[in-house]
Amino acid sequence: MLTYITKRLLRSLLTLAIILTIVFILLRQMPIEGYFANYDKLSKVQIDSGLSQMGLDQPMPVQLFRMFRDLFKGDLGTSRIYRNNVPITEILAPKIPISLKLGGLALLVSLTVGIPMGTMMARHKGKFFDHFGTAFVVFIQAVPAAVYFLFLQLYGTELLGIRMLFDPNDWKMWVLPVFSMSLGNIAYYAMWLRRYMVDESTKDYVQLARIKGLSENKIMTSHIFRNAFVPMIQYLPTSFLNTVIGSIYIESLYSIPGMGGLLVDVIKRQDNAMVQAVVLLFATVGIIGLILGDVAMVFLDPRITLGSKKGGR
Repeated sequence: MLTYITKRLLRSLLTLAIILTIVFILLRQMPIEGYFANYDKLSKVQIDSGLSQMGLDQPMPVQLFRMFRDLFKGDLGTSRIYRNNVPITEILAPKIPISLKLGGLALLVSLTVGIPMGTMMARHKGKFFDHFGTAFVVFIQAVPAAVYFLFLQLYGTELLGIRMLFDPNDWKMWVLPVFSMSLGNIAYYAMWLRRYMVDESTKDYVQLARIKGLSENKIMTSHIFRNAFVPMIQYLPTSFLNTVIGSIYIESLYSIPGMGGLLVDVIKRQDNAMVQAVVLLFATVGIIGLILGDVAMVFLDPRITLGSKKGGR
């Protein structure tokens, strides 16, 4: 496994380098206004001087080398528009914990509700709870998320007596954003766990367990659920990224000072250095999630071997 993880990490670093290179080159094709807060008030001499100070007058390979060199030093660059001449690390430091907390709470709610829902749907296949859960999944999948997000905000804030201005120290302010972000994953976990459990329940080992006289509860928990959950475990770390990315709209909707709203804001303002830094963070979280998902499958099911030449991943 160690060899597999090492290879995956090296490939992940290469993937990150490719992503950053593409984003870097694309941003350099944007108008240079994205590097100056008061572009309209600057003279040509001042603009040329600013580009020279930022190293943007150098050839593209030189600029790329300087960017990667600074990254290895932990320097993400300096914001020129969002906050003029402020290091990006200082801007991101208070925002990352808020988004991680929001995404972590939403993922916890999703697992707490979605896993039992999927299990109950499988156990009561074709009955009322199965139909009810299926209707919920279809609704979440079919209706645009913005519709029920706005519905929850409109009626939820009035019902709970919540102010529109977000206060991270008030626990009630977290309820609606966390619940809104968890809906998609609740439907996802319930739908796929039901499908996997229904598939597992028709296999020979389940029939053998029934012949041996095991109770339905024992079969459901010790055999069907355990084997059905294995293919889902690899998606849990990745779903955390999807939850954080989904916060782009939620954070803007509730004025939450996190990473999601920040990405929207810096794109609107064309702060190229900030866009590059936020894309780097999202890409890093996504790649780490994929690796953790594969490793989690091995710990949950010893039959799976990573990097094996005979049927392994």
